[in-house]
Formats: sequence, C-alpha cells, structure tokens
Amino acid sequence: MKPGIFIKSTSLLDDTVFEKSVIFVTEYNEKGAMGFIINKEFPRKLNDLEEFKHIIPFPIHLGGPVDQEHLYFVHQRLDLIEGGVPVTDNIFLGGDFKSAVKKIDNNILSEKDIKIFIGYCGWDYLELDEEIAEGSWVILEDGTLF
Repeated sequence: MKPGIFIKSTSLLDDTVFEKSVIFVTEYNEKGAMGFIINKEFPRKLNDLEEFKHIIPFPIHLGGPVDQEHLYFVHQRLDLIEGGVPVTDNIFLGGDFKSAVKKIDNNILSEKDIKIFIGYCGWDYLELDEEIAEGSWVILEDGTLF
C-alpha cells in the first residue's frame, strides 16, 4: 500500500465513528498509516473558531477521531502554499497554514484547492493492512479529493 489511496469502510464498521467513511491515506510507512475522512463535514465552519472569527466561512471536515484539538489540511496548490509534504504528484499535506488562511479569506484558495480537517485517522504499523484483510475497509480503485 502507498499514500494517496482512498479506502471506504464496510458494514463491519457500521455503528462506529467510521460508518460510511471514505478516507484519503496521506502517510503509509514503517511507523504506521495516517489519513483523513473526506466525506463528513464538521458542524462548524473555520470562522466559527475563535482564532479565525474574522475570516469568511469555510468548511472544516471531520478528519478522524485522533487529535481533534488540531487542524490539518491537504491541498493541490504548491504554487500558493509553501512547505507542503507530497502525498501524490499533485496533492500535499500541510504547509504554511497562516498564509493558506489569508488566501482563503481573499478568495484566492477555494474548496477546489484545499481541504481542512479537525482530527485525523491513525493506525500503527501494519494495523491498517490487518483491518483491510479482515474486511473492515476496501481500497477504492479511484477517488477524488477536490
């Protein structure tokens, strides 16, 4: 398995936080795997958070149950956001968040360029492989983030 794939939960995960979840896997290595639920929107917008109350409304996605105290983001605009780590040829994890927020507020970045998440999904080394083998997740042949 490699970063940049999409996985979808199966009925084995119904009645859990992962019910009907599609996850974009951003890291996969000997430390484990990391990803973000991409199909569940958080009930509050970015401007509902105290630190960002002066910007335009922008959606936040419920990235996962781990570390819901922090925001994470993926984007496809390396030309506008410095410091992102490549996940695929054209999708990057993180970077200069303050700059990204300014560009969102100035309508330079849109939902077609960047997705912001609260929390993430994480697995220990080979844990995700085991969950796929037991049938909890299926790998999607193709998926779209933006």
